[in-house]
Amino acid sequence: MKTIDHWIDGGPVTGGSGRSGPVHNPATGEQSATVSFASVEETDRAVAAARAAFGNWSTSSLARRTAVLFRYRELLDAHRDEIAALITAEHGKVHSDALGEVARGMEIVELACGIPEKLKGELSTQVSTRVDVASLRQPLGVVAGITPFNFPAMVPMWMFPLAIACGNTFVLKPSEKDPSASLLLARLASRAGLPDGVLNVLQGDRVAVDRLLEHPDVEAVSFVGSTPIARHVQAKAVEHGKRVQALGGAKNHMVVLPDADPDFAADQAIGAAYGSAGERCMAVSVVVAVGGTGDGLVGKIAERAKRLRIGPGDDPSSEMGPLITREHRDKVASYVTGAAAQGAEVVVDGTEWTVEGRPECANGYFLGVSLLDKVPVTADAYLDEIFGPVLCVLRAETYEQAVELVNSSPWGNGAAIFTRDGGAARRFQLEVQAGMVGVNVPIPVPVGYHSFGGWKDSLFGDHHIYGNDGIAFYTRGKVVTTRWPDPADRGGIHLGFPSNS
Repeated sequence: MKTIDHWIDGGPVTGGSGRSGPVHNPATGEQSATVSFASVEETDRAVAAARAAFGNWSTSSLARRTAVLFRYRELLDAHRDEIAALITAEHGKVHSDALGEVARGMEIVELACGIPEKLKGELSTQVSTRVDVASLRQPLGVVAGITPFNFPAMVPMWMFPLAIACGNTFVLKPSEKDPSASLLLARLASRAGLPDGVLNVLQGDRVAVDRLLEHPDVEAVSFVGSTPIARHVQAKAVEHGKRVQALGGAKNHMVVLPDADPDFAADQAIGAAYGSAGERCMAVSVVVAVGGTGDGLVGKIAERAKRLRIGPGDDPSSEMGPLITREHRDKVASYVTGAAAQGAEVVVDGTEWTVEGRPECANGYFLGVSLLDKVPVTADAYLDEIFGPVLCVLRAETYEQAVELVNSSPWGNGAAIFTRDGGAARRFQLEVQAGMVGVNVPIPVPVGYHSFGGWKDSLFGDHHIYGNDGIAFYTRGKVVTTRWPDPADRGGIHLGFPSNS
């Protein structure tokens, strides 16, 4: 049984807290490793390493930083299959989906390679006689990232490449459920030439999280996870005077208008709802069928759902893998088994699904896809973030009712509309209360040079993640006003308010 440890100050560090947790292969249910849980002292050691590395790294040239990042990008590309295999083994998602995750993370590394353009600053000359004003952005210091199980490579890469490109040093606390990918990311960064201590990986649980949130040498915290934990992270980080971006949960709606292509909408709903077993913060979990579209659309989705191939992630024929843990699998299933009693119609029930012909998967955390129709807004399946392969369909008579449904949700991560009507699409993108909006795009995750983030209970903090918002989050502004007076013109003493003349 292998042990997954920390990466501190440029190398692996064996955990000494005596606390640990199991890592499982979700496809078989078997324990594959043990992961160390950091103590307060080990957390302090990681922060101290980052603090010690900050001075040299923050004053290093942009050319040096980008040279490391360019080499890092090439190493990630060369090892993308290895990273994806680790994700599949510990998270369970199919290999092609894991490869897509790595590719999306690499987009932010590519953005970070262009950091000289983003940090150019501004200069105004002659704002007053012989006076110039310059604006520049400087790194914060030690920053931390706390990342979720569902994207063990992509979400960390949404954070640390930009942070270190801006001159910060970083402590990453990945999910304890699938921690191996984070260590490979750190090893590859070291191979690329990243100095010791600039990127540290701290395995653990709430002990490490809370210590990072209260540590006086941690200047900022980035978080992605559930809404309750995001609230905790923001409150505790702010209490200790830190900058924080905490991305929470979601209940993403896909509105289908009567003029939409029903086959296209059904295809897109399948991929958006059931990809990665629904364990995506941008998964579509609610379809709002407008007007008379409901029956036909539900039939098309059900027909497609029943044909999906579900199996272990390392099987090339599998389109969807297992869920992350047995407990989560059972919780997701409970929303389906209890749906009828709460007024919903169970069109497709995946709770009894098993993997045929793979006896080693008998104890895996598999769940078939489920489709619930005519779901009341009071049902648990609608009120809660299920985070699994369960798609709810609600009916609305008009566009206005559909938008009201979306806007009444406490979450505002993503929302999509399917229509051929440009006017309706334009209204939707302006009226819907969500941070990311798709028009005939069910999962509107922005490309790396735009920013990712939601509204309402999907985001706690002022900044979205990556893109320009990410750069602003990992730096702080400074304005420098300079004057070089003519020796012959001392100007004398003036007590009045300065004027720009």
